[in-house]
Amino acid sequence: MSVAERIREVKNRIVNAAKRADRDPKDIVLVAVTKGVEVERIKEALAAGIRTFGESRVQEAGPKLKVLGKAASWHFIGHLQKNKVKYIAGEVDLIHSVDSIALCEEISLRAQKRGIVQNILLEVNISGEKGKFGLPPHEVMNTVRAATRLKDVSLKGLMMIPPFSDDPEDSRPFFHRLRELRDEMTGFGICPDGFSELSMGMSGDFEIGIEEGATLVRIGTAIFGQRG
Repeated sequence: MSVAERIREVKNRIVNAAKRADRDPKDIVLVAVTKGVEVERIKEALAAGIRTFGESRVQEAGPKLKVLGKAASWHFIGHLQKNKVKYIAGEVDLIHSVDSIALCEEISLRAQKRGIVQNILLEVNISGEKGKFGLPPHEVMNTVRAATRLKDVSLKGLMMIPPFSDDPEDSRPFFHRLRELRDEMTGFGICPDGFSELSMGMSGDFEIGIEEGATLVRIGTAIFGQRG
């Protein structure tokens, strides 16, 4: 199956999942994950209508951005270390994986130096898995407050990765809890305007993510196949 055929199939699944949840499919952004994907195959996805790509490795992001430039919107979705922020801030439209106040501050500093405002999401470790990146849920409120005070970042919402499972339904309670957490933060009145994004759902469970309110789904394998 070609990349274009895979994209058509994924888009159909997005539409059907949105309909089941009584949502508008236009409210859901498909982020095609390019980890381990060569530029020529990314160009195939671009030609097939993909307009948003997500990279999870800093060392891969640079060369791809250099070749493809502003032909598409680029997001950074992988773990981001403070010493790598200088390579990412201002180069991508959205950073999904901000997991500390210190990282927020470093992104703000780098954005200020470039004279831009960097859009970010806070990554939350809803499941509490040890060794997994993300803020504990009880730290989200203070981090939202801290991020909102920074002039050079714009906080757009939350992101998460559920525990691995072969059954997509196992992800549902974690997605549901992230949506609740976003709504709680909004209800407290501490969030900036536009704090509405939920980045949740990958190739194995994105339909469940959409049913639970995802606005961004990060899909690699279902588009590009298995990669190394």
